[in-house]
Amino acid sequence: MYDIIIVGAGPAGLTAAIYALRANKKVLIFESKTYGGQIVNASLVENYPGIKSISGFELATNLYNQVKDLGAEFKFETVINITEDKKVTTNKDTYQAKAIILATGAENRKLNINNETEFIGKGISYCATCDGNFYKHKTVAVNGGGNTALEDAIYLSNIADKVYLIHRRDEFRGENTYVEELKKKDNVEFILNSTITSINGNQKLESITVTDNNNNTKNISIDGLFIAIGQTPKNEIFANIINLDNGYIASSDGVHTNVEGIYVAGDTRVKELRQLTTAVSDGAIAATTAIKEMEK
Repeated sequence: MYDIIIVGAGPAGLTAAIYALRANKKVLIFESKTYGGQIVNASLVENYPGIKSISGFELATNLYNQVKDLGAEFKFETVINITEDKKVTTNKDTYQAKAIILATGAENRKLNINNETEFIGKGISYCATCDGNFYKHKTVAVNGGGNTALEDAIYLSNIADKVYLIHRRDEFRGENTYVEELKKKDNVEFILNSTITSINGNQKLESITVTDNNNNTKNISIDGLFIAIGQTPKNEIFANIINLDNGYIASSDGVHTNVEGIYVAGDTRVKELRQLTTAVSDGAIAATTAIKEMEK
């Protein structure tokens, strides 16, 4: 019997573990891949309060070691089911807890073309507010047609010298007010009815190949590519008991799910801002809430 089982060892899950362990709770953390979540792919993190600059891998490793030193138990197993009575089944065994915190995160949707994975942190990013500052007075491209892509392009237009906004259709899915704002900017160029078909470079991003609907191609030299075509939460296994909203875990207050004793934290929940700072905040709130309600 564990006091709290945490599903996911990203920043939200690890922060929840810190708070639970410091309250002298017995904690088990499940992770199917490796600790750290998406932040491990960030070459530099420079927007985390109190830390001027740190690699994502170092930050994640520091968090992991802190949790290990506090006495958490880690199992690198894949969770395949949870129940309302707080049983967690993995690909290896079944475990029992008094409370569960779901911190499974979300994965950035990828273009799935050459060099994309290899150049993450070397010119390719999925977060303009995280990495935009690295591209002051440089040339960047944003790929996408929703609000996130439009907001990213606006944000980057105030940092970079040139911003290409690439979208596969001739109209955007995002709000028209953002589109009109971008049209007024001299350093923003729309490339519509087009898709990125190749990411080019030697060791790092140097250019992209864009192909339009008539199969015409052209190479564009850029320093950075921001891919904003959405995220994919991994919550299908919880759908039999947990309320989801477009795949994300629904919560009326940002911490409780519809099942008593099962809580949510981080990018996996419905929320406005998915950032490192909001993930660790969620983790702290989820753990302290679970502890208070467990002790009643």
